[in-house]
Amino acid sequence: MKSICVISGGGSGMGLEAAKILGRKHKIILMGRTVAKLENAVKQLRDAGIEAEAYPADASHRESVRQLAAYASQQGEVKVLIHAAGVSPHMTDAQKIFEINAIGTMNMDEEFVKIMPEGSCILNVSSMSAYMLPADKAPKQIYKLSLSDAEAFRLAVNQMLSQVPPEQQTGTAYTLSKNFVLWYTARMAVKFGKQGIRIVSISPGTFKTPMGEIEGKEAASFAERGALGRMGEPEEIAEMMAFMVSDECSYLTGVDILYDGGSVAALQAMREDRAQ
Repeated sequence: MKSICVISGGGSGMGLEAAKILGRKHKIILMGRTVAKLENAVKQLRDAGIEAEAYPADASHRESVRQLAAYASQQGEVKVLIHAAGVSPHMTDAQKIFEINAIGTMNMDEEFVKIMPEGSCILNVSSMSAYMLPADKAPKQIYKLSLSDAEAFRLAVNQMLSQVPPEQQTGTAYTLSKNFVLWYTARMAVKFGKQGIRIVSISPGTFKTPMGEIEGKEAASFAERGALGRMGEPEEIAEMMAFMVSDECSYLTGVDILYDGGSVAALQAMREDRAQ
């Protein structure tokens, strides 16, 4: 059977760059909502000699993801899932941000563990923003609802966001959604580790991708104040993503890799110095 790698949000940026690497060993299925972007990405991959196809789907809709998982499993063994699809605070409203980033992650992980074999790996893409929320401020009791009642989880989060000042809601929703991805990844890794499925996450900093461009000068300035003093190239994080899902990382699960050029480290150092 063919070895299949499914990448959500693979129409551009780091997802597409990861596909170029993983396509050396796997057939690639790119999933996303924008058909034209997917088709352009597939053409790039095929021109490079990679077997690839597009599958339009929406991670925030469970049935759409269920159909994708069923289709992918018919093509071969789904050995890798990279869930890179997501939206930033500048792209939509708070409720939709959480729906796509958090509920979307739940949908992808929960449907794909049903069809992935032993020795496979899921990589969820979070964000360095997840680290901006102190551990003692994370609403873990609300996060736990995701394991038993997705609707109750959604309602509890919406209630929490409604209490945030309107001008802060999108930023709060983004930070919460990405912090949830870290928590959820660890929980899913524990739950499915005995089945031989590894589940990890990666938290990118600011990269030269379409989403990075949307975030604009503020994000670029934050990266420039980081330890390395620059934005990242999509190819740099793609190499790490490909390594994390490879057999060479067969003992890595339940953890997040903060891949931000030292932006969070620089921020923490600055705060500590100011507090002295």
